[in-house]
Amino acid sequence: MSHLDCLSEVNSECANGAGQPSVYLTFDDGPHPFCTPKVLDVLAQHRVSATFFVIGAHAADQPALIQRMITEGHEVANHTMTHPDLSECEPGAVQREIFDANRAIKAACPRASVRYMRAPYGIWTEQVIASAASIGLSAVHWSADPRDWFRPGVDAIVDAVLASVRPGAIVLLHDGCPPSEMKPGTDAGLRSQTIMALSRIIPALHDRGFAVRSLPQQH
Repeated sequence: MSHLDCLSEVNSECANGAGQPSVYLTFDDGPHPFCTPKVLDVLAQHRVSATFFVIGAHAADQPALIQRMITEGHEVANHTMTHPDLSECEPGAVQREIFDANRAIKAACPRASVRYMRAPYGIWTEQVIASAASIGLSAVHWSADPRDWFRPGVDAIVDAVLASVRPGAIVLLHDGCPPSEMKPGTDAGLRSQTIMALSRIIPALHDRGFAVRSLPQQH
């Protein structure tokens, strides 16, 4: 099953109360103890909300960051427990990855209302979508991917986002990395390019007339 069978953009364009078209910021692979607070600071500075697709193992380690996300009006979503390639997992393992991540999020913040799930690496199968749906999660892909995880440079990240956004676009960014890719000594600068790019992307989107929002409760 391709990502086209998942939500890749919000087709209704979900205009806000002022009638503005919307762009939806999403962040994968957190929460990260150094990077996520800086992302949250930028979002707070510009008074916008986003959706964080968190890894359950990280949520368990950083419950205060999950609580901060919810308190500050952001959406917390499911990005599996340990970030495996689910297409290589047995059905039982797929279910455990998704179910355990939900439990970790709720344990970190019982107020969290988890509505969405994103497959690691954007690799979708019928089993993944069915397992997510069985606990009420909608599958969400993306429509704008600047490949910020590759650290291509701040300008490249900004340019890629602005070149591909349109009303209803879902933008993929990263505020952490999978547990298997964590390397000692790289924490501080892991997502520095993403954070600097974000501080430019949000004002540029506002200048283009977009409202920047977390994913809607209904679509």
